[in-house]
Amino acid sequence: MKVLAYSHRQDETEYFKKFSKKYDVEVVLCDDPPTMENADLAKGFDCISIITTKISDKLVEKFHEIGVKFISTRTIGYDHIDIKKAKELGVHIGNVNYSPNSVADYTIMMILMAIRKTKAIIERSNVQDYSLKGVQGKELHNLTVGVIGTGRIGRAVISRLSGFGCKILAYDLYENEEIKKYVTYVTLEDLFKNSDIITMHAPATDDNYHMINKDSIALMKDGTFIINIARGSLINTEDLIDAIENKKIGGAAIDVIENEFGLCYNDLKCEILDKREMAILKSFPNVIVTPHTAFYTDQAVSDMVEHSILSCVLFMEGKENPWQIE
Repeated sequence: MKVLAYSHRQDETEYFKKFSKKYDVEVVLCDDPPTMENADLAKGFDCISIITTKISDKLVEKFHEIGVKFISTRTIGYDHIDIKKAKELGVHIGNVNYSPNSVADYTIMMILMAIRKTKAIIERSNVQDYSLKGVQGKELHNLTVGVIGTGRIGRAVISRLSGFGCKILAYDLYENEEIKKYVTYVTLEDLFKNSDIITMHAPATDDNYHMINKDSIALMKDGTFIINIARGSLINTEDLIDAIENKKIGGAAIDVIENEFGLCYNDLKCEILDKREMAILKSFPNVIVTPHTAFYTDQAVSDMVEHSILSCVLFMEGKENPWQIE
C-alpha cells in the first residue's frame, strides 16, 4: 500500500524510512502542507498523513473526490480537521498518540519558569541588570496545583508533581483510580477557587471552549498562574490579557494560542503578523509564550510517524485501529 505524507520535515525523514520498511508501506513525502492547489498529489492514494494544517470542508471534499479514504494526522489533537464534513462524506479520520513524557516534562519546566519569574530574570541579565527587585519567586511545595484533565499527559504531569511536595487537585469527567494516591479530585469550580497554579491538559471540544474566561478567572485566587500546554481554544485570550493587566493573574506560560494556524513551525521573523493578542501576551514580563513545541522530542517524533503509518495500515486491512476517530 501507499501513503502520501504532507508537511514532511527533515527531522521526520529517518523515521519515515524506518517505519515504512518495518510495515512494508510505500511512503511518498511532500514537504508542503495540503492545499486545494496540491491536493491532486493524493490521487491514487487511499491514505494521507498530515500534521496541523487546517483541513477545511472544501479540502475534505477535494480529497474525497480523488479517492482518499483515510486522513491520519500525526498529532493527538484533530480539531484542525472538519470532522463533520468528513463524516458526512465517509472519509475516515485518525490521530496518533506519542510519549506523554515530552509534554509532561515541558509542563513542569513551564510551571517552574513561571513561578520563578525566569523570563524577567533572563531578559534582565541580557542587559546586565542583575538586581533582585521584582523577581522574587515562589516555591512549589508551598503551592496547590490544579490539573485539568487526567488523561495520559495529565497523569504524567501529576506523577512528576508528586515529587515536589505540593498539594495537587484534579478535575476530569472520568476519574482515574491509580492517581488518587497523589491527587484529590474536585469540581471544576473548586479547582478554580483553590489552586495557586492551574495547568491544562484537556482536549479541544465544544464543551471545553473558553473554559478559562472572565467568569472562571473571577473565581480564582489573586495571583494565580495559568499554564496551557494543551489547546489554545481552552482560554479566552482577551479575558486572560485583561486579568494579567489588572493583576488578577500572577503569570502565565502557554505553548498554544487561539488561531495559531499558519503560525507555528514557520520562519516569520520578517513578516507582519496578524496576531495582536499574542504580541500583547509576549510583551508582559510575567508571560512566557512558546510556539507549540512541548511535544518536540526525538521519541515523540518517532511515535508520531510510526503511529500514523500503522494507523493507515490497520485501516486498509480492516483491523481494529486504536487511533481511528471516525
